[in-house]
Amino acid sequence: MEPDPNDPNQAEGVLNPATVRGSDGLLYLFPRLVAAKNVSRIGRGRVVLRDGVPVAVADLEIALQADRGWEHGMDHGGVEDPRITWIPSLGFHVMTYVAFGPLGPKPALAVSRDGGEWTRLGPIQFEYEDALDTDLNLFPNKDVVFFPEPVRDPSGRPSYALLHRPMWDFSFVRPGEAPPLPAGVLDDRAGIWISYVPVENVKADIGALSRPRTHRFLAGPEHSWEALKIGAGPAPLRVPEGWLVLHHGVTGSMTGGAFVPQANVRYVVGALLLDLDDPSRVLARTSEPIMTPETEEETRGTVANVVFPTAIEEIGGEHFVFYGAADSRISVARLVRTAP
Repeated sequence: MEPDPNDPNQAEGVLNPATVRGSDGLLYLFPRLVAAKNVSRIGRGRVVLRDGVPVAVADLEIALQADRGWEHGMDHGGVEDPRITWIPSLGFHVMTYVAFGPLGPKPALAVSRDGGEWTRLGPIQFEYEDALDTDLNLFPNKDVVFFPEPVRDPSGRPSYALLHRPMWDFSFVRPGEAPPLPAGVLDDRAGIWISYVPVENVKADIGALSRPRTHRFLAGPEHSWEALKIGAGPAPLRVPEGWLVLHHGVTGSMTGGAFVPQANVRYVVGALLLDLDDPSRVLARTSEPIMTPETEEETRGTVANVVFPTAIEEIGGEHFVFYGAADSRISVARLVRTAP
C-alpha cells in the first residue's frame, strides 16, 4: 500500500497496520494514515488477494480518528499504530493504539464485535504497584498488544495479558544525576514489559481491560542490532514451542527527540519465544535479526531503513506479516518456519 496523492489524510504516508478477519470472512487492513503536520488517523480497507497473496487494499475508509481531548496533541497528534487481537473467549476484537495527546504518546483501547464499529474504552491506566516505586502512567508507552487467549499471571490467576513498552523520559534530570528508574530496573533503554488483567474482572466489565496490573519486565536490548531499544510487534502467535513474539530492534541515535521521527535509525525484526504457561518467561530469542531493510521501499522514505511488523494473518495455510516500510508505506512478507 502506497499513499494516495489525492487523499489529504495520507499526505505524509501510510504505515504500521493492524488486521481483522471480518464477520463476512474477508480480511481487512487498518493502516495508520498520516496527514500534514504528522496528524494520524486509523483507516480500514479490504485486503485484495491474488493467488492467495495480499497485493492491494480497496474501499478505504476511516475507522478511528481523534475526537477526544486526550487524542489531540500539540503540532503532532491523533491516533496511531493500531494493533488488533481477536480474543475468542471475549467475542471481541481488541484494538490498542497510541493516542498522541497534549502530553505525548499514551496507549488506549477500543473494542469491536465485528471489526467495523469500534467502542473506545479510554486510555490504559496501569495499576500502581508499590514494589515498582513508580507510577507507569507517568511515562509515555507504546507497542501495546494483547495475547489472543487467557494465560496465567505470575501468581497463577487466569488473566488476559498484554505486552507494552514504557519509555523512561528523564529529560528533567539535571546533568550528572542518576535517573529515577523503577525499582529493580538497571537499564534506561526502552524494552518490553508484560502486564495482566484477571479474567474474572473482564467478565464483570469489559472496561477492566484498560486497567492492567502485575507489571513485569520481560526483555530489553541485548544484541548490537537492538542496542537503542526494542518493542513488541504483532499479537503473540501460539506455536507448538510457546508464544512467538516478533519484535523490532533499533540502532542509531535519537536525533529528533524521544517521541518524534528520527533520521539516523535502523529498525530490524527479531523474535522472542515465551513460555506457553507463563509468558513472563523468555525461553529463547534470536541472536540475529530475521528481517532487515533491503528493498528500496524499506530503505527510502520518511524514515529510511525501517521494517516495523505490526500484524500476522493466516491466509490459505500460510502466515503473512504486515509491516510498515520506511514509515511511508505498507508491505507484506511470508513468515516461514525453518528447521533448527
